[in-house]
Amino acid sequence: MPAVRVLHFTDTHLYGSESKTLRGLATLPALRAAIEHAREHEPEAKALLFTGDLVQDDPDGYRQFRELLTPLAKPVLCLPGNHDLLPEMRRELGASPFHCGGWYDLGAWRIVLLDSVVPGTAGGRLAPSELERLERSLASAGGRHVLVCLHHHPVSMSSRWLDEVGLANPDEFFATLDRHRHVRAVLWGHVHQAFDGLRKGVRLLATPSTGIQFAPRADDFAEDDAPPAYRLLELRDNGTLVTDIIWLDGYASTLRNTSSVA
Repeated sequence: MPAVRVLHFTDTHLYGSESKTLRGLATLPALRAAIEHAREHEPEAKALLFTGDLVQDDPDGYRQFRELLTPLAKPVLCLPGNHDLLPEMRRELGASPFHCGGWYDLGAWRIVLLDSVVPGTAGGRLAPSELERLERSLASAGGRHVLVCLHHHPVSMSSRWLDEVGLANPDEFFATLDRHRHVRAVLWGHVHQAFDGLRKGVRLLATPSTGIQFAPRADDFAEDDAPPAYRLLELRDNGTLVTDIIWLDGYASTLRNTSSVA
């Protein structure tokens, strides 16, 4: 069945320094390992998708991001997370192959990139202007199937501390989606763990980080020992979606520096 393949990476938390770590794991080498794995195993992928927290509050991380991904010569679709710096992100990733925000049409699908960031807070919200833009992107999609992407989770992760910093207005978000029968899936980052659910026939997906993972169903913050990961999305012309998480088993032990915690 005709399809396009898209690779989803999230929560890369880059710094300007190659060696700087987030909770003991060097984030740039971790992302590089994920990209190299994807290049080897998924060379036919048509685009790369990043759902926020590209950097860890460090504007120099965008330079590292740009230098790593530009040589791939594939579209790189990006949206911001709560650790991103919006002016710097737009400036550094403002030219091809990068596409920040808006929507991107790929085969029989439209990929919508939302901004759920509330500056200065870890939680998210879709502003009225962003909900209006979502409505326009869905209404103008024509016969395309739609994948909607954002950073903050719009459903409960059954984790008290995480759900306190999720999307603050999920009812408004889903009310917009419910008006459009061609929405097939919603995809997010932020939670550093896997999720796969279904709501009114729409697939709900979260992807683990390319760095550290959070323990599922935890009341308080806790790390999981799962390795870095990314997600493969196969977007089929009939509107079905096939997906798999690719875990980089063995990479965590080589990338983690337990003597240095950022």
